[in-house]
Amino acid sequence: MAVESDELLAFMDESGFQTATFEHAPVFTVEEARHLRGEISGGHTKNLFLKDRRGRPFLLVALEHAVIDLKSVHSTIGANGKVSFGSADLLEELWGVRPGSVTPFGAINDREGRVTVVLDAEMMSHERLNFHPLINSRTTSISSLDLLRFLRATGHEPLVAKIST
Repeated sequence: MAVESDELLAFMDESGFQTATFEHAPVFTVEEARHLRGEISGGHTKNLFLKDRRGRPFLLVALEHAVIDLKSVHSTIGANGKVSFGSADLLEELWGVRPGSVTPFGAINDREGRVTVVLDAEMMSHERLNFHPLINSRTTSISSLDLLRFLRATGHEPLVAKIST
């Protein structure tokens, strides 16, 4: 059974991660979330749930304006051949979220560590980053260092690489 948003936030608090969570109307795309920029500071992000030709899943996380070349990123992230988008069913099975709520915080639901998390190096230069906490009617701000600590606490050693142009 997947961890829900309140359980995630409790885990983060108990683990000493410094976060701030904001409630808002549900947003499903980066475009819909742009109105939050004046209220929530820090780097705003996008998350791409992908799989390679052998079905190995990846989560690519970058700043919302980043351009990621899906035809060539496979060589940077260690994928076997070109990547394509993973299905909504696979996303829910592995990450515990539906499209519109994709977030690196879904790592808490991937107990087998099947998903490779790739963080864009440019994004990681920001002190604070913003992600949905498993639900798209909230945004949680976290430091880039605490994001790394969170991922490692869930058994995911993230790959930090230049994936955007």
